[in-house]
Amino acid sequence: MALPSPNLDDRRFQQLVDEAKRYVQQRAPEWTDHNVSDPGVTLIETFAYLVDQLLYRLNRVPDKNYTAFLDLLDIRLFPPAAATAEVDFWLSAPQSDAVVLPAGTEVTTAAGDTDEPVAFTTVEELRILPSELIRLVTAPRTGEQTDRTGMLADGQDVPCFQAAPEPGDALLFGLPTAVPRCVVAVRLDSRVEGVGVDPRQPPLVWEAWDGGGWQPCETGTDTTGGLNRPGEIMVHVPAGHTASVIGGHRAGWLRCRVTEAEPGQPFYSESPTVREAEVFTVGGTMSVEHAETVTDVFLGTSEGVAGQTFRLARPPVLLDAEPPSVEVSSPDGWQRWDVVEHFGGSGPDDRHVRVDATTGEFGFPPALREPDGTLRLCGAVPPKGAAIRVARYRTGGGPAGNVARGAISVLRSSVPYVARVSNREAARGGVAGETLANAKLRAPEALRMQERAVTAEDYEILSRQAAPSVLRVRCLPAGGAGAVRVLVVPDAVADEGDDRLRLEQLIPSDQVLRAITRTLDERRLIGTRLVVEPPVYQGVTVVARLSAPPGDTDRVREAALDALFRHLNPLRGGPDGTGWPFGRPVQYGEVFGVLQRATGNALIEDIRLFPADPITGRRGSPADRIDLGAGALVFSYQHQVVVTAIEPEARR
Repeated sequence: MALPSPNLDDRRFQQLVDEAKRYVQQRAPEWTDHNVSDPGVTLIETFAYLVDQLLYRLNRVPDKNYTAFLDLLDIRLFPPAAATAEVDFWLSAPQSDAVVLPAGTEVTTAAGDTDEPVAFTTVEELRILPSELIRLVTAPRTGEQTDRTGMLADGQDVPCFQAAPEPGDALLFGLPTAVPRCVVAVRLDSRVEGVGVDPRQPPLVWEAWDGGGWQPCETGTDTTGGLNRPGEIMVHVPAGHTASVIGGHRAGWLRCRVTEAEPGQPFYSESPTVREAEVFTVGGTMSVEHAETVTDVFLGTSEGVAGQTFRLARPPVLLDAEPPSVEVSSPDGWQRWDVVEHFGGSGPDDRHVRVDATTGEFGFPPALREPDGTLRLCGAVPPKGAAIRVARYRTGGGPAGNVARGAISVLRSSVPYVARVSNREAARGGVAGETLANAKLRAPEALRMQERAVTAEDYEILSRQAAPSVLRVRCLPAGGAGAVRVLVVPDAVADEGDDRLRLEQLIPSDQVLRAITRTLDERRLIGTRLVVEPPVYQGVTVVARLSAPPGDTDRVREAALDALFRHLNPLRGGPDGTGWPFGRPVQYGEVFGVLQRATGNALIEDIRLFPADPITGRRGSPADRIDLGAGALVFSYQHQVVVTAIEPEARR
C-alpha cells in the first residue's frame, strides 16, 4: 500500500471561527454580540480565512515530499496512448491509374451539436491500385487445376467446384498484380438451381495469396448469397498480398474456397456456375491513429555541459510506436541521438538522450562524481553552440479517440477520386495519461516487484503496464507445474452507444498480445511457461416474457434489454458494475432481480436461461444456473424479451 500522508492540521474555516468566539467568551465576557454584522466578528472571519489558507499550504508539504521521493525512485508518469482503427477509403468510381493517399491523410468524425470532431491520420502511404480479372481457375480438392478463362470469354457456364462440392474446392481469380490493402469488388453472374446452402451463411471463405500461403480476407457486402444469384462480393485484401505463379500463370491471386459446414449449416448439393465474372478495385484500407505527427521542432542550443534538459512546447510525446527522433547539428550535418530508457548502460561516447513523455522534456546524459573526485560521463555531451531539434515525434492520444464503428466518416484532407470514408470496427487503444495519484499507488508495487514476475499479481500489473489499453487482466495456472495463463480483455466501445457489444470487439489485437508477451517473457522466472490469450466467453441468452400496461410495452422491453446487456457484460457488468467476475455463474434469481428493478411495475411472467456459443450461434438446453470456468467470462448473446399488454379487465 502507499505510504500514509499525515494531516498536520485538520481545522477548517468554521472551526477556526468557532474556536476564536469561544476564546472571546473566556477573555472578554462583556462582548456579547457575536453576529456576523459585528465588526469584530468580521475581523475574526478574516483572520480565520487567512489561517485556513496557511493550513492548506502546510498540509501540502507531505504531498511535495512524496513527489520528491517518486523523483528519487525515477517513477515517471505514463504518457497517453493513441487509439487506432482501420478505415476504408472508397473511390467515387473505379480508376485506371493508382490513387495515392500519403501518410498523414486526415479523417475525422462528424461534428456534433456540442462535440468537436475527433481527428485521425493515416500511419502509412496507401496505394489503391487498379485491377481486373485476367485468369479464372478451378481447383478441386482432389484433382488438377483447370484454367477456365477461355470458357468464361466464350460465355459458357463455368462450374465453380466439383459436381458434388467438397470442402477444399476453390475458385481462383487472377489479377494483373497484387493489390495489398485494397478493396476489390468481385461481380459475378451466377446461374444455379437448388444448391441447398443458406444464402445468409454460405460455407465459403475468401483468401489471398501472400507468397507463402493463403491468408483469409474480410468480406463486406455479398449480394450473391453464396454464389446463388448475380451480384457482387466486396473483398478486403490483406496487406501481405503478393503476385505469384500458380498453375503456370503469374498474377495476384484471390480464391473462394468451400469450408466444412458447421453443425446445422446447410451445404452445397451441387456446384454453382459462373457465366460472367469481373473484378475491379473500389477502395483501400489503411490504419489511422488519433495522433498528430510534428516535425522539425527546434529545442534549443547546447551549452556544452552535461545534464542539459530541453522541453517541447507541445507535450505529451506518444511512445506506443517508434520513439521520437532527436538530432544535434554537427559540421557533417545532423547527427541522430538515440532515445534510451536510462543511462545505466551508456558509455562516455554514446549519443543517448532520455525523454519524459508526459512533460515533453528531453534530458541529455549527466556527469557523476566518483569517490576519487573524478567525473564520469554517462554519455556524450552535445558540443557548445550545437543546435538541437526533434526531427519527428507524435503527440495527441487519449480516450477521446475510442469512437464507435462507423463514426469516422469525414475526409478532411483533399484526395482526388475518394468519395467517402468509414471504419468497419470501433477505434480502440486510446488511454489517458497517468495521474500523479495513480503513480503514488504504483510506486510501492514497483519497489516490491523489482521488474520481476513471480506472483499472479505481478503478472497482472506488468501486463497492464505493457498494454495500458487493456481493461482487465487475470492470471491463472495453466494446468501444469510452472505454467502461467494470462487472460487479456481489451476495452471496447459499443456500436450503438449502449452495452451491446460484439464478440470480435472483446478479442485483443495481435499487437497487444505481443507487447504483453514480450514484457512478461523478459521478467518471468526461468522455466515458467507463459500463455497470453483472451478468455473464454460463455454466451448466455435470456428469453423473458413480461406483461405491462398498454402504451408502456415498448419502454418496458427496451428497459429490460438494456438491463440484461448491461448486467451480463464482461467489461462493465456484474454485481458492482466493474465487469463480470471471472468464473462467476449466471443464476435465475439474479437475472429475475435485474429485470424487476429495471422494469418497475411490469409483471415478469417467465424467464429462461440458455447457454449459447457466440461463434456458431448454437443454443443449449434451458437451465436455472449456467456455470463458467475459472478463466471464463459471460457474454450477452441475442437476448429476447416479449412484453404483452395487460388488458384493463385483467388489471382490475
